[in-house]
Amino acid sequence: MMSLRAVARSAPRALGRMSSTATRQMRVAQPSSLLRTAWAPLRTPQLAATFSSTPLRQEPATEADQELLAKLESELQFESEMKQSEQLPASIKDFLDNSPYELKDEPGQEDVYLVRKMGNETITVSFSISDLANYEPDMYNEDNALTDEELDTPEGKRLAETEAEEALEDEEAEPEAPVPCRLNIVVEKPNKGALNIEAIAQDGAILVENFYYYKDAKMAHSSSPEAVHGAEDVYPGPPFGTLDEDLQFVIERFLSERGISQAMAIFVPDYMDVKEQREYQTWLKNIKEFVEA
Repeated sequence: MMSLRAVARSAPRALGRMSSTATRQMRVAQPSSLLRTAWAPLRTPQLAATFSSTPLRQEPATEADQELLAKLESELQFESEMKQSEQLPASIKDFLDNSPYELKDEPGQEDVYLVRKMGNETITVSFSISDLANYEPDMYNEDNALTDEELDTPEGKRLAETEAEEALEDEEAEPEAPVPCRLNIVVEKPNKGALNIEAIAQDGAILVENFYYYKDAKMAHSSSPEAVHGAEDVYPGPPFGTLDEDLQFVIERFLSERGISQAMAIFVPDYMDVKEQREYQTWLKNIKEFVEA
């Protein structure tokens, strides 16, 4: 289950294949380190004693380490080129400049928070880049999708590469549709509990799915087992879509007056995509620094 950006990452790149092939050929030309160790002459007791008294030295990078580092560097360069070719969506700057919400985005974390005060209310809107990883584009739901067994065959692999290349061409020819993003909205008042609204930001609109009320506001914020269990025991109310249409309308207006509007519906998917790319680059850098250490 991948977003179109993930398809681009997984698409084979000729340079990477050439590098891997060359590395494999170099490994064939030399005996492995394990064999070299097996045939090395044994040290004398005196040399062994001398060695044991010296500080441990860092082992040289193995061929696998070098191949991994080369691949990580290739991925970092690929992501950097993608970033340079893409412009920051205007919706992000417009929203942050004009919205009353404060953005809280901690590097390395999946969840993002938008927080504001309105009178005696504290309003928190949260969303997660995990929705990108869980999103499955329509092309992966087609009836003619390849099975795992077919992907293991040479013909299946070539067909998968062709489909990935065609997906990239389609993305360049037509703008990518934003990924639907789940919103968790909490409207809290001191000593009055909280409203908890589950919604979807999709196609420039906020679609409400569920509307809860908790006397204890902690149930709307906490993910602890106790809070989750307590929330499950609370009457959830009917599904939002079954409510009287006039009631649905005024609830949506209630949210719109608090900034849960079209501007947010456009901002969230765009920001989620930018954050995911940034986090992926940081992830690659962290792994590269670890392998190099």
